Amino acid sequence: MKKSRVIKRLILLVSDIAVVAVSAFVAMWLRYLDVAEIDVGTYIDMLFYRLPYLILFSVAAYFLASFYSTIWSFSGIYDFVKMATAVTMANLVALVVDLIVFGAAIDWSVSRLPISVYMLAWFINMLLIAISRVLIVIKNRYSRDRLKNFSTAKRLMIVGAGQMGTIMINELEHNDFRYGKPIVAVDDSSSKFHGRIKGVPIAGKTTDIPEVARKYEIDEIIICMPSATIEKQRKVIEIAMKTGCELKISPSVHEMAQNSFKMSSLKNVEVTDLLSRPEVKLDKEICQYLLGQVVLITGGGGSIGSELCRQVALYDPKSIVIFDVYENNAYDLMNELKARYPEVDVQVRVGSVRELDTLETVFEEFKPSVVFHAAAHKHVPLMEDTPCQAVRNNVFGTYNTALCADKYGVKKFVLLSTDKAVNPTNVMGATKRITELIIQYMSTKSKTCFAAVRFGNVLGSNGSVIPLFKRQIKNGGPVTVTHPDITRYFMTIPEAAQLVVQAGGVANGGEIFVLDMGEPVKIYDLAKNLIKLSGYEPDVDIKIEFTGLRPGEKMYEELSMDEENEGRIKTKNNKIFITKPFNMDYDEFYQKMLRLKTCDNSNVRELIKDIVPNYTSQSLSASAPCENAEPETATV
Repeated sequence: MKKSRVIKRLILLVSDIAVVAVSAFVAMWLRYLDVAEIDVGTYIDMLFYRLPYLILFSVAAYFLASFYSTIWSFSGIYDFVKMATAVTMANLVALVVDLIVFGAAIDWSVSRLPISVYMLAWFINMLLIAISRVLIVIKNRYSRDRLKNFSTAKRLMIVGAGQMGTIMINELEHNDFRYGKPIVAVDDSSSKFHGRIKGVPIAGKTTDIPEVARKYEIDEIIICMPSATIEKQRKVIEIAMKTGCELKISPSVHEMAQNSFKMSSLKNVEVTDLLSRPEVKLDKEICQYLLGQVVLITGGGGSIGSELCRQVALYDPKSIVIFDVYENNAYDLMNELKARYPEVDVQVRVGSVRELDTLETVFEEFKPSVVFHAAAHKHVPLMEDTPCQAVRNNVFGTYNTALCADKYGVKKFVLLSTDKAVNPTNVMGATKRITELIIQYMSTKSKTCFAAVRFGNVLGSNGSVIPLFKRQIKNGGPVTVTHPDITRYFMTIPEAAQLVVQAGGVANGGEIFVLDMGEPVKIYDLAKNLIKLSGYEPDVDIKIEFTGLRPGEKMYEELSMDEENEGRIKTKNNKIFITKPFNMDYDEFYQKMLRLKTCDNSNVRELIKDIVPNYTSQSLSASAPCENAEPETATV
């Protein structure tokens, strides 16, 4: 304990002892103020005899009530109730001892101390102790630094005058208004309207946010509605966006249950908060297949792979093996997981899924029982320019990993696929469709349970549209959108990872799982909302420009083909569906894979189309040979 803190506590202790003594003497003085015929000196002598044990009992009660470990600057009603209880108990015990030592009953002769003196002493003691603590609170509340912060702090509106709103105001005060000063609150409960929460007026409902923000000159709005539905929160955010104020949101109920609230728990409102989607809840029973298992995650350092690692860590695996070609992200993730989940063994191995020998070394070393295959090239325009690299990494990287899973007895293998694999119009999507066929092919010849999970765009993942838009906004614009009507399905990174983990739990082999992605979102609307959340006005402060569709890009995406929809099966999780697999000639598929491995830029698209007949491309000719092309006699 710091020396200054010890000195402060000693000063407080001495002052409390003085208060006990002063209270007793003042009580005597008040009791006999108008009684001239009474020998007051006798009572004062009797008081001196009793004062030592009165002080002893008081100090003992104060320590038991944590008087000197309580931070009175931040005290509340609970602390003052404890204070009152301690003072009362000390005086009661002193009275009982007085009765025992000086007689079994109180009488009014000079040989007994009147009970009225004890009552007056108790009242004065309580009053003076309370005043001393209130003075500490006032000193802190109106300290020079706090007053300075209050005069210059951002003006805040609290949305939600419930428990979370109260916690928020308390935290702002406890932090000396460094994060802003609460000026006004709004709440949809009519019973709270025109009331106050911790002295902050409740000036309207959530629909009044723009008007209230103008009236009170608000700089920042904090949304404190953790128990509200996602739809309700989205509507409130859309209303708040009209103000142009900075927007923040409190943690969810789930996050509050896991961690105590701190100001650092506040986060900026993101575009993801505008997705009208209920929170994904993991079925813990389904995910028990991860318990005590060695789990290998290829591409584990990527945005989705890293979130998969975090989700897997929740289910007490024996070990998590992160396999990635880029060591920096993998290293950072390893340190994060070891800090958050010290009981889980976390290992990193650097390498590419293109290298079968490297994969076999990793499988031999760790012998994983569950594999999540997230390693892939996913950028559509880049893969249009380097189609053979997409084939080598996506197709044969998947095949290499699947071969190792079969050879080393992996129990479950889950491939991460994409909606771009449905009726593909680009190389990336077509190669991911082939990986789905590989899973179906491998499930017919292996004891390993192979499955694929197909979902749409993941908000905030590396290379996704959100980081691009943020960079463009930061640079002053313009924000580039390919077409005003282009739509995409979106899912947050945690949602995608959680549903992939659950799909692995219900997989039996050969399935392609399709995730419920909700309603498609217009990219143009996404851009406008992101500009507003950044505090700007679309097409006024930040321009939006339309650049035209890129090679291989669709106007809209599909989650499943018509043929698959006929036999679509719902799983235990109402957000995960199983599509009907295609009938295929597996020997023919293998031969086509052999030919694809010998591809070059002049024939790669034709060879892809031979495997994926519904693949359409704007360009089916190129001249440059594929780097390190294999001879036709190569085996897959």
